[in-house]
Order: sequence, then structure tokens, then C-alpha cells
Amino acid sequence: MATCDTCGNEYDKVFKITHQDQTGVFDSFECAIAGMAPQCAHCGTRIIGHGVEDADQIYCCANCARRAGQTDATDRVS
Repeated sequence: MATCDTCGNEYDKVFKITHQDQTGVFDSFECAIAGMAPQCAHCGTRIIGHGVEDADQIYCCANCARRAGQTDATDRVS
């Protein structure tokens, strides 16, 4: 049995995720998202998709990127 880093549940089917220099042990994808998914630089929501990136930040959507000053961000190609 191991313990989930996010919720503390002791579980026999935990899994480990490593990304760059961060490693976590989780009992569910929900806990993995809460523990490791990046947060939008504007609204703080967890980003579980591709997001929108500039050179220094990641945003959950083009709207948040625009609100943070990335005026060229768009959700669609025209």
C-alpha cells in the first residue's frame, strides 16, 4: 500500500507521474490533475488540455491570454 500525495488515501493501485523535476504518487487521475496540472496564469484554473502558451506563461484559453496582455491570442484560425 502507498499513500496518495494529494488526498492522503492509502491505496494498493497508486501510480507515479514524473514531469521535468516533479514526481508525484496518486490514487486517481483526479488527484494527479489537482497535484500536477499547471495553473492558468490569469484565472488559476488547472489546465488539463494543451492550453495557450507564450514565452513565459501558460493560459487555459485564448481569452485568459488576451486578458493578460497577449493581444494576438486566438482560439481559431481564420
